Amino acid sequence: MAQLFDGKVVLVTGAGSGIGRASALAFVREGAKVVVAEYNPDSGEETAALIKRDKGEAVFICTDVSKEDEVKTLIEKTISAFGRLDCAFNNAGIEGKIASTVECPTENWDHVLAVNLKGIWLCMKYELLLMLRQKKGAMVNCSSVAGLVGFKGLPAYVASKHGIIGLTRTAALEYAKENIRINAVCPGVIQTPMVERVTGGNAAVQAQFEAGEPVGRLGQPEEVAAAVLWLCSEAASFVTGHTMVVDGGWVAQ
Repeated sequence: MAQLFDGKVVLVTGAGSGIGRASALAFVREGAKVVVAEYNPDSGEETAALIKRDKGEAVFICTDVSKEDEVKTLIEKTISAFGRLDCAFNNAGIEGKIASTVECPTENWDHVLAVNLKGIWLCMKYELLLMLRQKKGAMVNCSSVAGLVGFKGLPAYVASKHGIIGLTRTAALEYAKENIRINAVCPGVIQTPMVERVTGGNAAVQAQFEAGEPVGRLGQPEEVAAAVLWLCSEAASFVTGHTMVVDGGWVAQ
């Protein structure tokens, strides 16, 4: 039986854990060759090892997406390893420090925006240059329900995630006639290391998050990965500029 991404090359940033790792593994299960981009070398290597253990093909490239030279090198190494790039999941992101708008340190604001928003823009810039030469491509940017509604104590994170949606829509319009589709996913509260850092391992805090989900539970990284794969697949050939919410009903309340 044919797999969705047979012969395709896929780049996943922030692939060392959580949604990024789940997506990388899911792409491999559907026949893709995967470029694992991750800032943390240990977790990035671990994801690549998991892929190779299951007889998949992957290359790990240590990358800080907030730095243009590293993103440019990431794409160059992708071409060197696999010769092309068919799909990209621009997922790398951080939550930053929890603080009110007044108390948010300037360095926290700058760092979160540099990774979450500038980082996705840089990845898109160099991915698009390659996809334009190929005359085809699909990419998904990872926003959040925090890109659709506000959350107290996370001004930089919320601003960055709102920005990703605007950037996605703009680029989707710019390249719609170039056979390049650009969409975004907005995960809700997903059981990932990021959420575990926010809850601090506090069962009461996690229970509050679960109570806030209409479905009564946190989401799993694999559930977001399934949406990412669909958006990158030919099944979504008429879908671009779309923001897909994967949140258990959070923003429907």
